[in-house]
Amino acid sequence: MGRKVTVAVSTLNQWALDFAGNVARILESIRLAKEAGATYRTGPELELCGYSCEDHFLESDTLLHSWETLLEILISPVAEDMLIDVGMPVMHRNVTYNCRVVFYNRKILLIRPKMILCDSGNYRESRWFTPWQKERQIEDYCLPRIVSVYTEQTVVPFGDAVISTVDTCLGFEICEELWNPHSTHIGLAEDGVEIIVNGSGSYFELRKGNVIVDLVKSATSKAGGCYLYSNLRGCDGQRVIFNGCSCIAVNGCVVSRGKQFSLKDVEVTVATVDLEDIRTFRNSKRSLAFKAAASPSYPRISVNMVLGRHSNDTGPVNAPLDWIYHTPEEEIALGPACWLWDYLRRSGQGGFFLPLSGGVDSSSTACVVYSMCCMVVDAVKSDNQVLADVRKIVCDVDYTPIQPQELCSRIFFTCYMGSENSSVDTKNRASTLAQQIGSSHTGITIDLAVQAVLGIFTSVTGLVPKFGSHGGSPRESLALQNIQARLRMVLAYLFAQLMLWARGRSGGLLVLGSANVDEALRGYLTKYDCSSADVNPIGGISKTDLRGFLLYMQEKFKLKVLAEIISAPPTAELEPLAPGGKIAQTDEQDMGMTYSELSEYGRLRKQFFCGPYSMFCKLMSLWGSFCSPAVIAEKVKHFFRCYAINRHKMTVVTPSVHAESYSPDDNRFDHRPFLYNNKWLWQFRAIDHKVEEIESENAEKAQTENKMTSSRNTTRPTAQVAASIAPLLTRGRSGSSTPGVVV
Repeated sequence: MGRKVTVAVSTLNQWALDFAGNVARILESIRLAKEAGATYRTGPELELCGYSCEDHFLESDTLLHSWETLLEILISPVAEDMLIDVGMPVMHRNVTYNCRVVFYNRKILLIRPKMILCDSGNYRESRWFTPWQKERQIEDYCLPRIVSVYTEQTVVPFGDAVISTVDTCLGFEICEELWNPHSTHIGLAEDGVEIIVNGSGSYFELRKGNVIVDLVKSATSKAGGCYLYSNLRGCDGQRVIFNGCSCIAVNGCVVSRGKQFSLKDVEVTVATVDLEDIRTFRNSKRSLAFKAAASPSYPRISVNMVLGRHSNDTGPVNAPLDWIYHTPEEEIALGPACWLWDYLRRSGQGGFFLPLSGGVDSSSTACVVYSMCCMVVDAVKSDNQVLADVRKIVCDVDYTPIQPQELCSRIFFTCYMGSENSSVDTKNRASTLAQQIGSSHTGITIDLAVQAVLGIFTSVTGLVPKFGSHGGSPRESLALQNIQARLRMVLAYLFAQLMLWARGRSGGLLVLGSANVDEALRGYLTKYDCSSADVNPIGGISKTDLRGFLLYMQEKFKLKVLAEIISAPPTAELEPLAPGGKIAQTDEQDMGMTYSELSEYGRLRKQFFCGPYSMFCKLMSLWGSFCSPAVIAEKVKHFFRCYAINRHKMTVVTPSVHAESYSPDDNRFDHRPFLYNNKWLWQFRAIDHKVEEIESENAEKAQTENKMTSSRNTTRPTAQVAASIAPLLTRGRSGSSTPGVVV
């Protein structure tokens, strides 16, 4: 019998509710898999309709169109003579399940529903789906008539079962079932399932790449087998970018893998596996064999096909490979860039517009766009779809980008919006960066607009607000700063709508934001200022990571001006300059905390679920060696006051790429109130009591140590006393009539 099988996993860039496009990409993946010699093809989770349909899953239309598009694949000649499964929603007995549908030559073999749903992070699966809870059980599913006419089937198996071919056995997991401690792959392996398939929808986060790889490898390291992991890629209509990284593992080793970041809509990863290696591996694990002998059986759905080909018996198999992980700086350069490309080409707009201030944040946004252009220029050499998208965006059917700077000049517009409070240094840095990356750059001043708006206020009230440095109150100073920021937002949208018109091109530009995740957490941004935009590629990234990213971009692309930008103190430049044109305002001084402290607060608040009191306790162990309890307490209180006062800004935060696990985005990821009692009376009182307790313990400890030191000093002779009794000791030992002193 045949021992070697060739199998394929697909990485697809699907789009929610784009049924026509999704079907085309699935069929292309089947074609590519067949060309590579595969006899089995699997794909990502909910690939037919797109993962992020969300409340559209509650609509009957979504279910209907999923069946219609499945039928398109079933009857396609491309799908003949290949075992295939696809992901789609299915309603069974008035309950909707997230399913894999397995078919072969126009016959549906099994509908396997997801058994463990994901409701953490950005996932809300139980809002739309129900987990299948009947382990190792199947029921009859009545096929829709539009399908049964072609398959000549009335009912098909629905439930927790496996597929048995002539030469092997296949079982299924769906995404979260791999992550759960009670993963089904162990039970499948014990029942003799040799190929375990996982269609996934796992999204990108910084430093997460190794998590998926470790899980896939461990799925077969204990129980052996071949594990097929197929994941989505790109932005399908939400704030997340799906992670890619589809791979195939055998007996604990990855033998084939796809890319994590790519502009390709369809990527197929293929491996040839020797089933005898799996059988030998399992048989050598004697404790596994004993457990398998007593394992309950799964219902087996038999299909009369041979997955392996006899002509391949002596051919090579895929050897284990080393997985090279991207650094966080590379992930920032690639992940948000892919997300931006998907957003741009699917939005129908002609490019991006960015208010470029010359600081770390806006420069990081600009560098992400430049990284995107580099990826596009590289991709057009081998991907006709990317080239077609470029030509559509720039409205030129003959255009082929050669250099990233050249593409930047066509689709990326930057503008330095200076005022009398702006320094020459930031203006020069913005201009130099724009020149080095190739963006179409302009410089304007907003002073006339600011004066016009203030003139309206003065005409109504007769009052002239002043900055704090000119004798004004904090309220006046804040209002004067905010009007500058908000006018920049208004001007950004004006320029975004008309810049292409001014060049004789159709369409508009997407306005890019540049507020980082730490400033959003602290609320250190003006509501509806230039942080309010269409999309924000760095909104899920910390200031610390952005600095590392700019260092990486400086070295990789020789953008020399980034060294100056990184070394400059972060500033909003909204207050009057000091004498000599020097900056008088810095972000960290205004915030009352450093960016490194902000990152720590963010991780403790979100990842460790800390309120004020528990955050104080944890920071005592982290910072207690160089900060007093009272200082740490005041830092925690200051953060939570600012957080409570500014939390409302997250209700209108610009959609950004989810990249950081402590993101404060309350629209999807961070579901917390936006209205608080900012005094935190009970919580802060608990902190104060703890500070008193610690200080009291420290005082008692210090007093005890002082007593011990004093006691040691009185019981031990000083040098002077020792010198005075030395003769007595000598005479006593020499036999003098003076009695010796015993010490």
